[in-house]
Amino acid sequence: MLQNNSALAQLKQQIRETTPRVQGVIKATDRGFGFLEADDGSSYFVPPPAMKQVLHGDRVDALLKQEGDKTSVEPDTLIEAGLDRFVARLVKRDGRLSVVPDHPSINNQLRARLKNSLDESTLGDGDWVVARLVRHPLKPDDRGFFAQVDELVVKADNPAVPWRVTLARHALEQASPQFGEQWPLHDEGLEREDLTATPFFTIDGEKTRDMDDALYIETLEDGWRLSVAIADPTAYVREGDAVDREAQTRAFTVYLPGQNVTMLPELLADDLCSLKEGEERPTLVCTLDVHRDGSLGEYRFFAAQVRSQARLVYDQVSDWLEGQGDWAPADDTIATQLQALAEMTKARNAWREQHTLVFKDRPDYVFDVDDAGNVLAVRIEERRVAQRMIEESMIAANACCADLLAAHVGHGIFNVHQAFEPEKADQAIEFLANQDISVEREQLLELSRYRELRRALEAREDAWLDARLRRFQGYTNMSAQPGPHFGLGLSAYATWTSPIRKYGDMVNHRLIKRVLKGEAAPAEASQALTEQLTERRRLNRMAERDVKDWLYVRYLGPAAEAGEVFEADIIAINRGGMRVRLTANGATAFVPAPFMHSDRDKVAIDDKEGRIQIEGEPRYKLGDTIKVALAEAIESTRSLVARPAA
Repeated sequence: MLQNNSALAQLKQQIRETTPRVQGVIKATDRGFGFLEADDGSSYFVPPPAMKQVLHGDRVDALLKQEGDKTSVEPDTLIEAGLDRFVARLVKRDGRLSVVPDHPSINNQLRARLKNSLDESTLGDGDWVVARLVRHPLKPDDRGFFAQVDELVVKADNPAVPWRVTLARHALEQASPQFGEQWPLHDEGLEREDLTATPFFTIDGEKTRDMDDALYIETLEDGWRLSVAIADPTAYVREGDAVDREAQTRAFTVYLPGQNVTMLPELLADDLCSLKEGEERPTLVCTLDVHRDGSLGEYRFFAAQVRSQARLVYDQVSDWLEGQGDWAPADDTIATQLQALAEMTKARNAWREQHTLVFKDRPDYVFDVDDAGNVLAVRIEERRVAQRMIEESMIAANACCADLLAAHVGHGIFNVHQAFEPEKADQAIEFLANQDISVEREQLLELSRYRELRRALEAREDAWLDARLRRFQGYTNMSAQPGPHFGLGLSAYATWTSPIRKYGDMVNHRLIKRVLKGEAAPAEASQALTEQLTERRRLNRMAERDVKDWLYVRYLGPAAEAGEVFEADIIAINRGGMRVRLTANGATAFVPAPFMHSDRDKVAIDDKEGRIQIEGEPRYKLGDTIKVALAEAIESTRSLVARPAA
């Protein structure tokens, strides 16, 4: 018997060694079979029996099998598991534990055990947990899937499920840091000017608590003199202490609908550092001159004590400047400043439109959420004049910071944005050529040339062209060295105006203080730090998106049951259909190809070109605005499904 088993094993090994192989990533379907997406872009069928040995996302080496004219693959060796640490729902059945990963493409029920520190009696069926995959059928000596439950995230009936689960999925902190109640100001050897009598003011959202910027503006013969006072948490937090290390780990405050998880302890973020009306606060200040044509002049950084004399709200300020509503500034001093700031903003915006680049205004969607986690409403907040006033002031102050750090330190935390990934430049050039737009490589990679190209493209007002170009565009990264920010059209950009909520801004504050004190600069930020800041910003944005998707499904469930019709923009097209964004509330929904026509074969999708034909006729393309009817709101996958509306 042993000899027979050995011979059989040798035969199987010989078959493996002589059979053609392919590597790729497993893509599961909801019908039991799957596909292996190979590195060269080809796709291979994985039959249901073979899919029982793998999970969606697994990277495997597989055996190619040919039966007649049908080609399939059999996963043979695991290269990298698609699951490692994951969030799941606990299943308790007949004294056995298992988990179902919280993933739209994985519905496998995996046997599980509890970490020794967990008490099974405290866990219930359906509770949310963090688990790790410890066994995989394609690993040597592993017969099946097996997971270990490491921690309880939240009980199934807790109203905070969307927030707790999302934060756990992205391994983000569940609550603000706690570091006691005593926060003395440190002696930094820094002289602070007394500006407590200067009528600074803040403009923020009605519910904002961590107010980190206050403004004061004077009108000059040739323009304006703007003073931007920024909260100074580094006056309380020493570099390298426990609070600082925790802030560095968190990197940013996480802003979610209905909940914020602060980077600094709330007593600092929302109280001692917040520039509250009538409260004296330590700040860093940049006073800068803006010429009548909107160009920047001289600037000066210094430390100061400031007392905000007015807490203003965006909508009220915008209404007053636009001649609407009943609100008015409490006194002429603030009123005069608001008028001057509006004029400066108009000049500054016009100068940037001509010499740099200006973002198109896009609305923000704000959730009103009650204590039980129910969405009461989703409000559209347009970017009005008051928001632009603050935005232009902060961009100008951050441009000054970039100039100061580049000139006097040589490094800092800079936001660097390449318009196009260098390795995708040739593809972008080819794409533009196919649109009868002839460009040179330098127009994609050199800032001054890119500005010209960007303005020419915007003049076409072609939503499809804009959407297609995004496939080639780069991302914003944090860098210790100055570099261009193509999105803003600036040669360098370093933020220091949000130190309560961004650790990189705290780093820049400390560098500014060294310049003010004439001290030698420390070593530049490590690549590990800048990469961590970039990654944490990505995770925070994903967490915000995921919570919103969950809340949208709950909020729009009744609309899906009623088949309510919405206007929507097409934002993505893939082989399975198209993704749209509802303009009324910002929710995204998927329109599958079978919903576009009863005969799927009559739907031709070109995902590379971002176009869809129905019965040979062009019907949809990226950037189009169409009407869709909501069909399903699926909470298990946090997804909305829609169909085209007549």
